Amino acid sequence: MASLLSRNEKSPPQGLAVARFDVCNGDADGLCAVRQWRLHDPSAAHLITGLKRDIALLQHVPCEASSQVLVCDLSMQRNRAALDRLLDGGAQVRWFDHHWSGPVPAHERLDAHLDFSSEVCTSLLVDRYLGGRYRAWALVGAYGDELTTVADRLGAASGLDPLHRAVLRRLGLAINYNAYGEDASDVCIAPAELYERLARHASPWNLLRDEPVIHDIEACRRRDFRVAMGIKPHLESAQARVVVLPAAPWSRRVSGFLANALAAVHPEQAQAVLTERRDGHYAVSVRAPRASPQGAHTLCQAFGGSGRTAAAGIDALPFTSLEPFVRALSQTRWGAPC
Repeated sequence: MASLLSRNEKSPPQGLAVARFDVCNGDADGLCAVRQWRLHDPSAAHLITGLKRDIALLQHVPCEASSQVLVCDLSMQRNRAALDRLLDGGAQVRWFDHHWSGPVPAHERLDAHLDFSSEVCTSLLVDRYLGGRYRAWALVGAYGDELTTVADRLGAASGLDPLHRAVLRRLGLAINYNAYGEDASDVCIAPAELYERLARHASPWNLLRDEPVIHDIEACRRRDFRVAMGIKPHLESAQARVVVLPAAPWSRRVSGFLANALAAVHPEQAQAVLTERRDGHYAVSVRAPRASPQGAHTLCQAFGGSGRTAAAGIDALPFTSLEPFVRALSQTRWGAPC
């Protein structure tokens, strides 16, 4: 059963200057969620974002009593201490997310919109809140988050033909791909700078037409994917596949895209892509079988990770935990869609 949570926000104290902060994941879902909000409310705000696994970002927001903080596509559970600090300091926080949150504080200055079902993402939650006013951007985020069927259905209902939907999907996949890496040297463009490019354009179609960096990201993805497909799986069975990639910039970029691509081709099979880090750990991307997309977050939580029911990850799995993880993946009983 999908979980839906909401808290209402009160108006800011009158007479105080407002400092605004937008805090989001640097993937397509996070950036497109913020883009929608700032088209709705074009107030100047300081953006705080990072790469795909930069989750604990709320700690970088200073505690100011008059601040307004927008959080998109970040786990509340991973940012709970920073959230409590901001609320205690008088900040107002509006939160859109689809990752498991843990307990949600009942606070008058927290406005939380959380939905954990497998057919939503943060961009779609913002789209829902704004009544579909900037739907093209919401679809870019949804396509980037691999909600292709959901995005196609919503796009068709909005009057977009297959060609226009294909362009939005292309853009979403490119923006999402750019978020994967261990540090900024791995990616084509820093997510914060990529958001600046997004913010120059009212529509995604103009972005694709006018920003060559999108084409650079696509070319990089094609090269990386060719190399990744030449890696022999560490494990391959009817139930699961595990691919272990070496420590290299291309492997750190391709991990999530590879996991999604394999999941699409093998819907009955769970996927895990592990990438060697420089510090003696693996970064892990897990995809539940698309035929029964429930349980990825539970598996990853057992190894210190987090995520969503259909797609989750582990930031730092020790090399010595490889085989225990592989056994756990192989033995997981995946659930059916809600």
